[in-house]
Amino acid sequence: MAIEIDLSGRVALVTGGSRGLGRADALTLARAGADVAIADILVESQLTEETDEWGALATVARTQGFVHTEETVEEIRSLGRRALAVRCDVTDRDEVAAAVGQTVAELGAVDILINNAGTLDHVGQFHDQKPELWERDLRVNLTGGFNCAQAVWPYMKERGWGRIVNMASVAGTLGGFGQASYSTTKAGILGLTRTLAMEGGRHGITCNAIVPGIIGSEAFHMANPAMNERIANRTVFKRPGEPQDIANAITFLCSDLAGYITGIELYVSGGVELFVF
Repeated sequence: MAIEIDLSGRVALVTGGSRGLGRADALTLARAGADVAIADILVESQLTEETDEWGALATVARTQGFVHTEETVEEIRSLGRRALAVRCDVTDRDEVAAAVGQTVAELGAVDILINNAGTLDHVGQFHDQKPELWERDLRVNLTGGFNCAQAVWPYMKERGWGRIVNMASVAGTLGGFGQASYSTTKAGILGLTRTLAMEGGRHGITCNAIVPGIIGSEAFHMANPAMNERIANRTVFKRPGEPQDIANAITFLCSDLAGYITGIELYVSGGVELFVF
């Protein structure tokens, strides 16, 4: 007998949902029946050159058309679900509060939070790491997740049900050469996940972390091909995963089927963390 995931009646907030993993997450949650709010610092109708201050990925996304926030909302609506696009900087607590408030006002709740917003364009060996970029990565990848979780927490407690999924990385468990700030923030997300799991259980809230490996998103295709091939060859399957692989795992963790799973690190990495010949 097939088991189907049904998120009907649930409302999800996905941060960093304009492309890549976040976009796949939003669409898959909607296909499972959830209404979805997408919060991203990049929204098609509000793009300006000022967004380039958020780094190389933001610049490339804007200039090459890798911003699909409002497009994804329209696609979700075509599925018969309600959807909302919100321009939000996760490092700004006022903007986060406003995004959560708007989601509750327009969609009725926030039952699911996918902490996907992040940055990965501060790459360089440790002696070349710039302190100001270190601070930015901390604010986006770690403090941003804290801000969003804290903003939705009261609503989940009130309803006695909630699902928080944080986006970690194998860089946070294995380390990342030339990625001191990124790997540090992703390791920190795992600590936050465990704490929220312990405190959330008495309120019906679970919190888990997805640990992706090398995934064939837009960011992957912008990286050095030789490096991509080398990392892909470390996996069991000798290939990158796909955003849908991440989205499928997230959708399961957000369902009632995963109601007794909390505080875990779920690797969706093709076995890159294994010792592979």
